[in-house]
Amino acid sequence: MLKRYLGDRTFWRTALTLGLPIALQNLLTSSFILVDTLMVGQLGDISLSAVGMAGQFGWFMNMIVFGISSGAAVFIAQYWGAGDIKGIRRSYGIALISVIAVCSLFCGAAGLFPEFVIKIFNREPAVVTAGADYLRIACWSYIATGVSLVLSVVLRSTEQVKLPMYVSLFTTVLNAFLDYGLIFGAFGLPEMGIKGAALATVISSWSGPVITYIISAFKKNFLISPLGEMFSFGNGFAVHFFRKAMPVIANETFWGLGTLLFSVIFANLGYQNYAAVTIFRTFENFAFVFFIGLCSACSIMVGKDIGAGNIEQAVENSKRFNIAMILASVVVGAAIVLARHPLAGIFNLSDTITPETLATTGVLMLIYGIELPVRNMPYIQIVGTFRPGGDTAVGVRLDLFSLWLLSVPATALAAFVLKLPFPAVFAIMYIAEDYVKTFLCLRHFFTYQWLRPVTEQGKAGLERFWENRRQSPKTTA
Repeated sequence: MLKRYLGDRTFWRTALTLGLPIALQNLLTSSFILVDTLMVGQLGDISLSAVGMAGQFGWFMNMIVFGISSGAAVFIAQYWGAGDIKGIRRSYGIALISVIAVCSLFCGAAGLFPEFVIKIFNREPAVVTAGADYLRIACWSYIATGVSLVLSVVLRSTEQVKLPMYVSLFTTVLNAFLDYGLIFGAFGLPEMGIKGAALATVISSWSGPVITYIISAFKKNFLISPLGEMFSFGNGFAVHFFRKAMPVIANETFWGLGTLLFSVIFANLGYQNYAAVTIFRTFENFAFVFFIGLCSACSIMVGKDIGAGNIEQAVENSKRFNIAMILASVVVGAAIVLARHPLAGIFNLSDTITPETLATTGVLMLIYGIELPVRNMPYIQIVGTFRPGGDTAVGVRLDLFSLWLLSVPATALAAFVLKLPFPAVFAIMYIAEDYVKTFLCLRHFFTYQWLRPVTEQGKAGLERFWENRRQSPKTTA
């Protein structure tokens, strides 16, 4: 019975081989953010809040980049299953060009108008000045961050998951060294304060794609592909790519913009509350690494099976990953609830964070830990199942409804009309979005309309899948 719902050793051997390196890579990325937050936290609430607000602009860019990369992953994973090497290279090329273009626009906006960007979130002069000082330098990391994500997606989708993990280990250690040295003037480096944190981010971010390309040149993997094949978009491939990818890009953009609006709401409820949100999000990123590994393994395995025409196997594996996600969310959520106060206290090593900020952080972590199993269900369904299955449009429809028509208005109403306490506003943000979206995702999953292969093998397999279901008494009962 357990094997039916959770899978056998072969299933988990494959899942863990794919998922663990990805989870570890994201753990290292979260450590990168944790080091920044810890170091800047020693400069006080204002600096911490300012860096958090500046970071949200880059985070929004990353959501768009993630949308482009996820759209490419739909093709790459299925092409990998079908053995279509040229298709993989073309998908990689078009994603790389698109991401560089988007990141260049964000870099230009942040570099030329940093004060305007910070004022989107907060207009307190001290916060705007500190945030602009940070953003004016940190924006030069944007292109490197975007390129790194594309490279990671190409390697992951072709089951080469270790190289991104090793590169993340290097960049995290380098960032920690540079953060401490440039913020506080250690190791013979200049003392630059908040500007030092930004410069450390730029240097360590650019080291990622440079090292990845150097190693790839020796390994001769897909990242070192003939330019003629990477940028060959004839025969309508670019139109085909964006027709499938645009819903994913829109999905991540709308979701990111909605989350950005939440940040604007929170920032206007006081910089101490936003400092608490900044600390909380650091731990949220850490908790999320467990789920990113599961979701990524699900996406790779489901996409590969669908591309190869093994539709029944893809469906069974997706069900197993959904159950595993619920169980993992319960365990991690309980751990967060139990350890929330000691974890929040880590950020007050120098007594620079106010007790009110730390207390609010603890409440936010309590809310998140309790709500986590519900919040992760749409994630594994939309990102780990529907997208690799070829259904890239359903996510944007669900977000437009649950996020924009429910959660954003409810959160703004709670904050500015009802003037509820900050933790209540934060809880409403989650509740209004997640429960409805979870129900709609589960309903869509069991229609199997998300099975939309892009390969000929996959399309033939889908015909067999529907024929088997029509002939099976179990499925028609």
